[in-house]
Amino acid sequence: MTKAMVVHAFGGPEVLSWEERDIGQPGPGEILVEQAAAGVNFIDVYFRTGLYKPASMPFVLGKEGAGTVVALGEGVTSVAVGDRVAYSGANGSYAERLVIDADEVVKLPEAIASETAAAVMLKGMTAEYLLRRTFPVGPGTVMLFHAAAGGVGLIAGQWAKHLGATVIGTAGSAEKCALALEHGYDHMINYREEDFVARVLEITDGKKCDVVYDSVGKDTFPKSLDCLKRRGLWATFGQSSGKLPDIDLSILNQKGSLFATRPSLFGYVSNREEREESAGALFDVIASGAVKVRIDQTYPLADAAEAHRDLEARKTTGATILTV
Repeated sequence: MTKAMVVHAFGGPEVLSWEERDIGQPGPGEILVEQAAAGVNFIDVYFRTGLYKPASMPFVLGKEGAGTVVALGEGVTSVAVGDRVAYSGANGSYAERLVIDADEVVKLPEAIASETAAAVMLKGMTAEYLLRRTFPVGPGTVMLFHAAAGGVGLIAGQWAKHLGATVIGTAGSAEKCALALEHGYDHMINYREEDFVARVLEITDGKKCDVVYDSVGKDTFPKSLDCLKRRGLWATFGQSSGKLPDIDLSILNQKGSLFATRPSLFGYVSNREEREESAGALFDVIASGAVKVRIDQTYPLADAAEAHRDLEARKTTGATILTV
């Protein structure tokens, strides 16, 4: 048995139910992980509200976490009992214990604490694929990153600066802008006080950006497109402000033969090899000191509903974790 945060019906944070569940023993190819912490992400909100549909109801919320292997199923050789591991993309991390496919986890190096891994796996690997594979940034790249003070944004700002890019960000308060400037951003725009398109034009002397990374969705469309150079790329990878409207693709032609993509982490780490490569790059950049991980909010796992309320109210910065 384990205690877990279960969703029986879609809705607000109040639908989260802290209850006991029988998870059984790991089967062939599976492991049992005793959790140290679970990460909190907007994708959890999407599943809780029903914007994204789970495979079945009821279900345990959560997509990332870290802990210690306490039992092995038949045939598992990639990890051993006692190994510290982390994962992103698997279902059910809001739990004290979790049975998971062994291929879903990566081993943690000594330099990475379990709490750090729980905070950074989904967000950090998202930053990795965006900056290194969706649009590989480097010296000379000019980029705009919305929600710069969020969990992905603070990692992406530092990593992009480490790669040599000029990094512009947006956030919704002076405090969040100041925080992002401490984490790699060259320029910050308070979107509540300034027109971010006009400021991008000013910052770039009218040349605009090579790429816009946009997890906000409804509130930043179509203005994100106006920040792009001819043949620039709009990478829309989330919708924290609401679902995007149906888009007439001719707008990309009208605004400069633009490219657009709607990527997700799971399209970039669909197998064990890709997962280990992405996580390895993330762990290396953290261990080097180039990227520092901020865990700004910590809640007991049983208080996950409060964490969701704060996340949706945009009261959070950096990473948020639930501790067991």
